Amino acid sequence: MNTSVGDIAGEVRPLSWSRTVDREMVHRVSVAEVLLTDVRQTENGDFEAAASWPRSHPTFPRDGADLHSPLMIVETLRQLGIYIPLRYFGVSPAASLIITDLFFDLDPASEPRAASGATPVTCRVRVAHVRHAPDGSATGLRLQVSYLADGALFALAGGGARFLEPEQYGTVRAGRAGTAAPSVARADALARPDARRLGVTGAHDVVIGTEGATLLVDPADMRHPFFFDHASDHVPGMVVLEAARQAAAFESGGRLLRPTAGRLKTARFIEYSPAARVLCVPHHATCVFRFLQDGEQKAFGVLRYQ
Repeated sequence: MNTSVGDIAGEVRPLSWSRTVDREMVHRVSVAEVLLTDVRQTENGDFEAAASWPRSHPTFPRDGADLHSPLMIVETLRQLGIYIPLRYFGVSPAASLIITDLFFDLDPASEPRAASGATPVTCRVRVAHVRHAPDGSATGLRLQVSYLADGALFALAGGGARFLEPEQYGTVRAGRAGTAAPSVARADALARPDARRLGVTGAHDVVIGTEGATLLVDPADMRHPFFFDHASDHVPGMVVLEAARQAAAFESGGRLLRPTAGRLKTARFIEYSPAARVLCVPHHATCVFRFLQDGEQKAFGVLRYQ
């Protein structure tokens, strides 16, 4: 049984998978996109969390497979990286979360098979390198998360984040803060690869396009329930990671579909226009990628496969 210290001093109770945490605490609009169901601080200052991974999630394959998308590992990390700072480190609800880097590492031999309903996942979370503002609130930190199902460790993930108050975010975005994302796909939409070659369920899940031999970030569905659950004035990090995965699948001829490990480093915000270029070089079971826009390298990383 997983137990942790509750909100009442001295209270110890099991983690619960009965209901989700408040959607606002993980920056989601749709309750259906909230994965966390419970988060508690342990006696040693670490955290334990419960997450529910449903088969109904938009990332779950519809081809009869019984494995969750590796994106669920990263999305759970993202939600923990918002909830814990808001709940325990004094970060303002109005602050913007900026992902600086992330990694994930999945053990295919240990990962849970998705039964009917949802997969209950236990997360053990360690917070480190917390940076504070003069008022004591956190301005940045790093998380490392261990993922367990039925008591067995099956994945690790972690990364760094910064938290910017609205005025700070406005300065960083240099006038782009609050600008609306396109509500529909570009009128001059690029040619799109076949969804089956990219390992996605349907055409609306495709987030890249082709212009000759060039791959560009060009989501087919700007109202996708997972990638665009809420408004963003820049291309969301989950779209960036999925664009890298799809680029690897495309460039490998459909051979590299499901990464078991990956790293992403973001150097600059990726804007919706002009479409960012994805450079992807597969080599055996590895694919190195980077994103270029307006002559700058905006993000880079590597995906590994088994």
